[in-house]
Amino acid sequence: MAKTGSWPRSGVITGPADTASAVWGECAGSGAKPYLAAAHLDGDGGPAYKCSCPSRKIPCKHVLALLALWAQGNVDARDERPEWVASWLAGRAARRAKAAKKAAGPADPKRAEATLREREKAVAGGMDELRLWLNDQIDAGLAEAPKHRYDHWDRMAKRLVDAKAGGAASAVAELPGAVRATGWPEVLLERLSMLHLLVGAHRAGEDLDERTRGVVRARIGITTRADEVLADGERVRDTWCVLGERNTPTPEGDMTAHRVWLRGADSGRLALSLSFARSGQAPRAPFRVGTEVDTELAFYPDGQRVVPTADVDPRPAPPPRGTTVVEALDAFAAALAVDPWRDTWPVVLDRAAPAHDDDGGWHLADPTGAALPLAAGSPWRLLALTGGHPRTVVAEWSPRHGLTPLTVWDADGKADAL
Repeated sequence: MAKTGSWPRSGVITGPADTASAVWGECAGSGAKPYLAAAHLDGDGGPAYKCSCPSRKIPCKHVLALLALWAQGNVDARDERPEWVASWLAGRAARRAKAAKKAAGPADPKRAEATLREREKAVAGGMDELRLWLNDQIDAGLAEAPKHRYDHWDRMAKRLVDAKAGGAASAVAELPGAVRATGWPEVLLERLSMLHLLVGAHRAGEDLDERTRGVVRARIGITTRADEVLADGERVRDTWCVLGERNTPTPEGDMTAHRVWLRGADSGRLALSLSFARSGQAPRAPFRVGTEVDTELAFYPDGQRVVPTADVDPRPAPPPRGTTVVEALDAFAAALAVDPWRDTWPVVLDRAAPAHDDDGGWHLADPTGAALPLAAGSPWRLLALTGGHPRTVVAEWSPRHGLTPLTVWDADGKADAL
């Protein structure tokens, strides 16, 4: 498909610096109409792709073939800009301008303060309603939960969305799934209890320490913009080892969350770089597993999530220092003391090896014999990379789901992402 004869029409649209801004083409297919393919090369958040073919893969084979032709110098720059390309690029520009305007926020400090007060008032009202709703669930008894239709839970979730408490709304929206889980009474009671704890923590307000207060606001869904973090956030300069990364769908299903865990060589502090991308697109992150960066990170109020203060220059890194299973669980317990709603935590296990128990379950065991259960479907790639031998392994630990391996270092110190 990456042949000039397959593309009767194609072109490159140049940007202000006379560099390629977009490449487009019409690919002859088996039907009467050609496939219309394009790639926006200098868009915010990385390249974007468009094609009229029915493939769900992004980018599809037509876009990849077009980019291969362009990379080989077989697509000429020209002033021609078909209407379908112009409309697509104009729409992207309009959305980018709207997002930039929204990110800039109001210029008037008094207006900004008034907006914040209104937001806080709306959130407080929503959390008060959540407290009453939780009391009603307990008064009615857990035995009534399976009888409820979906709209019983959805009404409360929508009310929290209206109150600008999106994090709490997501937690309520997960409750129907708890009712369908194995051992659902315990699962549901735990979820309701954690929501009750969140309501109580919000009411405590200024009585909490600054870090926990930041955690509570983040869990409720009161967001902090990256520019605010860069302006006022705690800053830590260190050599940061990139431990591992993981992509997970957001609760709504239309976005992918990209988590990258880092650890400071001197501070020993763990940091989380979190980015998002639309479903089907690769999230963009400045860090790469198996490297380290000397840089300064600005921390969000929760003391966990970070944003780099400058561009990073990664270099190869040796395997990180690992711990035993007991030490890893102690670190998780300390993290829960600050953020009781945390469900995942990165662990770096030294000389850990896959182990198979008599009941058919898989674990990751350290040299002391202590082990943590692996999440369902996790052991096969780990087994292929380690051959069953002890290795340094980075994983995410979840008491609910088990251990999900993220990175393993081989005998030569090379990192492999799982």
